[in-house]
Amino acid sequence: MSQKIDIAPVSGKGDLDAFIEIAFELNKGDPNWVPPLRMEVRELLDEKKNPFFEHAKVQLFLARRGDKVVGRISAHYDELALAQPPEQGSGPGTGNWGLMEAFDEAVMAALIARAEDWLREQGMTRVLAPMSLSVWDEPGLLTKGHDHPPMIMMGHHNAAYQGWVEAQGYKTAKRLLTYDLRIEDGFPPLIDRIVASGEKSSRIHVRMVDTKNFEDDAAICMDILNSAWSTNWGYVPFTEAEKVYASNKLKPLTKQGANMIAFVDGEPAAFMLSWPDINLKIKDYGGKLFPFNWLKLLWWLRNPDSLNWRVPLMGVVPKYQNSRMASQLAFMMIEYIRRYSVGRFDAERAEVGWILEDNQGMVAIADAIGAKVNREYRLYHKNL
Repeated sequence: MSQKIDIAPVSGKGDLDAFIEIAFELNKGDPNWVPPLRMEVRELLDEKKNPFFEHAKVQLFLARRGDKVVGRISAHYDELALAQPPEQGSGPGTGNWGLMEAFDEAVMAALIARAEDWLREQGMTRVLAPMSLSVWDEPGLLTKGHDHPPMIMMGHHNAAYQGWVEAQGYKTAKRLLTYDLRIEDGFPPLIDRIVASGEKSSRIHVRMVDTKNFEDDAAICMDILNSAWSTNWGYVPFTEAEKVYASNKLKPLTKQGANMIAFVDGEPAAFMLSWPDINLKIKDYGGKLFPFNWLKLLWWLRNPDSLNWRVPLMGVVPKYQNSRMASQLAFMMIEYIRRYSVGRFDAERAEVGWILEDNQGMVAIADAIGAKVNREYRLYHKNL
């Protein structure tokens, strides 16, 4: 199409509504796209509700041809990411764009160019993208795994986007992998022996997250996360406000036996979270909870009959990283979560990730339990 493409900042409720709706319009023909709940997207973009905005500056843009909205993008930078060492992926001068949707390649090119201009205006010298919005939300562009729906809190993008983005001079900075795992029949005998050995150790104690004291246990997990991931590529610390925000969002999904904290010599040493795949439930909601879908979802959350579970986060304190203890704790938590989800919910498969492609410890654990890569996301970089 030769008609002029106009890119303008989002201004007012009407533009924000259009920013949200264009994703539904452009993806409605993809059977594997899961419509997000509109109220969740609106909250993500609300600077009064999302604590990300306390340390980030965000500008949303809409693309139009005439009166028709044909794409969107966010441009933003995170003060906490700017303060990280450059060797960890971000660092001084690194801004981001994300939440991109485009009718065609020309629209994508125009949107990226406008996002880059805005980042230059803010003093940024490099882009790491896509990031929608934080590294803790939905980082990366889906480049493998378009043939099946994403699990909870995972992105799904038009397969053409990879070529469109790379045509704008973007190179792969890092691949993020997810692993598919059949869990109903258990793990190889070696894993069973490692778990049994850990159960005999007087130093190790693994227990379920206590949903009756959820805030306390959530704080333990978040503290381990900040410590365990502090030297990881892409790491940005959780603020105290974000810890509370994340805990409140995740509490309804937290089933006691599917989330574990491991202690060594009485001290918190590791954690692992697992969530039922709510996407299976909301896929047919069309992004709407009202008038009746909220009742269906509330009932489901009380007893999620989910065959699929996602393990999105785990961490081991630095003291034990790259040691046999770290592997033992990981295998114990994985096995305990497997037993619970299979025994309680007849779960059949799990998805583990994201995992950085060069995280040798986690890749080795995934290989040991027979998991196979089923989705790949890429983060790209470009100098401005």
